[in-house]
Amino acid sequence: MNKKILAFVQATLLTATAVMPSFAAQAQKSAAEEEALKKDLTAVIALQSLPCEQVVEVKTVADMDYNVTCKDKNKYHVFLNDKGRVIVEKTK
Repeated sequence: MNKKILAFVQATLLTATAVMPSFAAQAQKSAAEEEALKKDLTAVIALQSLPCEQVVEVKTVADMDYNVTCKDKNKYHVFLNDKGRVIVEKTK
């Protein structure tokens, strides 16, 4: 995987999550922000060479920690580890 692309995606994911409001306000985030996050997470999963046609559902677990469901029914846990690396784990 190209390290520059991975760094860009990490920065995009970090930026997208860093500007998120508090947990209570997350429920009120705009549809545009939600769609942007879905697109970013779809790209992150694709860069890990994992199948995901399109992210259709995102559940925020914690800051920079998401459970996602793809249109093709694949499910993943996407998060930043303690070293700042994006980790994508397939879930059931």
